[in-house]
Amino acid sequence: MKSALLLSLALVAGGANAADATYGEHGMALFGGQQGLYASHLPMFHAPHDYQVILQVHVADPATDAALRRRLDGKTALWTIAPEKFELSRLAPASAAPLRQFKADVVQGHFEQGGKTQFAAATIVVDKVLMFRQLSPTQKTSNDASYVQIGSGSQRYLVKQIDSRPDFDHIVSYAAAGGAPTAAITLNKQALQQPQAAALAAALHVPASAIRGTVYFYTDDLK
Repeated sequence: MKSALLLSLALVAGGANAADATYGEHGMALFGGQQGLYASHLPMFHAPHDYQVILQVHVADPATDAALRRRLDGKTALWTIAPEKFELSRLAPASAAPLRQFKADVVQGHFEQGGKTQFAAATIVVDKVLMFRQLSPTQKTSNDASYVQIGSGSQRYLVKQIDSRPDFDHIVSYAAAGGAPTAAITLNKQALQQPQAAALAAALHVPASAIRGTVYFYTDDLK
């Protein structure tokens, strides 16, 4: 009887601490520089990755943080992070147990496509959750592509809001003039084709030269 009771208590305790459906390894694109460092979850249309999440972050170690920002600053080369496993739901603004930091390898290139680790097991501190929204798996088409602006200084990024299926994940570097608006922009969507710099610039009402280039563009995980 005593052993059965202990087993029952252990099962209850285990259930209370069980991870939810968002538990997994959540790779992210990493971008930014001196004016801000950001991480964008690489989403899919199935659990545990069916959320579009954008974070403002920093590296806990000041020397590593400074070195990383120098290497990223103003560039469009892809960097990613490969974190330890955690529940993505803990990044929700209303989470009862918010995730404040996590360990991750910082990788030059894509961590699943031959990228090279530059900083292993770095502590990534979550400063602010800029976007947290669950994706719908329903097939849906859209004639528009909406991009939110990340950053408010001269170095900004345009991140496409994933709102249809199939769709694409797109992060663009943008050099903003002083006092430029920070509102989201919308432009015509041409199936799964990457928008031209001229179209993005027209939506922003800026010269095409202000669009520095694409940091990340991917469609395979969003079909």
